[in-house]
Amino acid sequence: MIQLNGSDLSLKQMKDIIYKKKTVAIDPVSMEKVRNSRLAVERIVASGETIYGINTGFGKFSDVRIYNQDVDDLQLHLIRSHACGLGENFPEVVSKAMVVLRLNALIKGFSGIRPCVVERLRDLANGDIIPVVPSQGSLGASGDLAPLSHLALVLIGEGEVHFQGEIRATGEVYKDLGYRPLTLKAKEGLALINGTQAMTAMGVINYIEAERLIYQSDWIASMTLEALEGIIDAFHPAIHEARGYFEQMEVAERVRTITSNSKLLTHQGEKRVQDAYSLRCIPQVHGASRQSLAYVKEKLEIEMNAATDNPLIFDNGKIVVSGGNFHGQPIALAMDFFKIAVAEMANISERRVERLVNPQLNDLPAFLSPDPGLQSGAMIMQYAAASLVSENKTLAHPASVDSIPSSANQEDHVSMGTIGARHAYQIIRNAQKVVAIEMICAMQALEFRGKVLASSSIQKLYSKGREVVPSITEDRVFSKDIEALSEWLISDQFDWRVDQNTISR
Repeated sequence: MIQLNGSDLSLKQMKDIIYKKKTVAIDPVSMEKVRNSRLAVERIVASGETIYGINTGFGKFSDVRIYNQDVDDLQLHLIRSHACGLGENFPEVVSKAMVVLRLNALIKGFSGIRPCVVERLRDLANGDIIPVVPSQGSLGASGDLAPLSHLALVLIGEGEVHFQGEIRATGEVYKDLGYRPLTLKAKEGLALINGTQAMTAMGVINYIEAERLIYQSDWIASMTLEALEGIIDAFHPAIHEARGYFEQMEVAERVRTITSNSKLLTHQGEKRVQDAYSLRCIPQVHGASRQSLAYVKEKLEIEMNAATDNPLIFDNGKIVVSGGNFHGQPIALAMDFFKIAVAEMANISERRVERLVNPQLNDLPAFLSPDPGLQSGAMIMQYAAASLVSENKTLAHPASVDSIPSSANQEDHVSMGTIGARHAYQIIRNAQKVVAIEMICAMQALEFRGKVLASSSIQKLYSKGREVVPSITEDRVFSKDIEALSEWLISDQFDWRVDQNTISR
């Protein structure tokens, strides 16, 4: 069980909650903060003091005073009217992450929400009762209003949920479980939807997927390096220490460790003086992408523990301030940087695919074909990789450079961070397929070269890969192979850890 307190939730813990089904609990001290914050809201309502979001309208309607007898209806209208999500639903893991992150933000005690609301969010997460949330419709400022409204619908017994492998009406699931829908009180609807949890949840899943992919890329690039009898001198530690980037040094050492007893690698001058950049510069390119992931991780872990609704309540209600913590700019910029980093991993992978299949660039059978001319072999695999890489280039266009004013120009600059996060997810999925294509081609090249000459680590990877994709002895429908190996990479069934010496920063 992982205890949440609104302050120190980590990506590792999120991975355990989302993928390993660890349950969550609410820290008692945090729950006391929630109670005190709620008492402050109730005092404000009773006093008749005008505070945005408690007894006023929203957005451009902030100047409209709401009478006490209408504040509950105000929250209900808010959730229903703002549930304007469109398009495909977020993956279930993203929606679950959204629930956990919203819970973690609310228990900081700055939002004025009742304990029963955070307890229901906890129960949804622990019971895998996951809101169905459409992925389109957020501007990424004023919070992820549309996506989070679909999450909030579930609390009041409306909308749909993923439950036990099905999508069902929330009301039906509540009836089966004996849950009662909540009636939202003053400020609670706004507190639930004013936040960055959709883009941050998508970012969390993106990071977990990309972190795995980048380790896999080091392994598969090492396999390609052996299959092309690459020059190991380019990975000499002195080169990378001379530049000084820790991540670059780490990648170079990982490649050296993976290929440590290879009989296929060469030294400069034996077959050629230098390799092409897609081989020689693996540490520099992969290392730079790792640097960007470190930046993204830092921003995500801050945002995962941030109070991002509005207004925020401090000092037991003595200070109630309207601000803009719901603005998604930090995550928007991080996701755009992230997109470029992952797209480049696919970009250099595709260039290695070209070197594996192009007979003008190696001494292997043309396109790794079992019968060149009669059979095309891996020719069109490179086409597919090139197509995915090209698509990634369009998806990598920064979403954060665009802004469209909303709410009658009251909200006149928005982040588009959720669009950036969604596009990052698509780039990762494309990159996984490109790296899968590289592995298929590298395995085939190793067979021609002599797989028994490969390092013991690469032989293990080859054996595992061949359990998923058989050797190319005759042309077949290769899309099935690409999809199968891509899914195998995603399933994370191979131990990608490498025993390395410690590199000091």
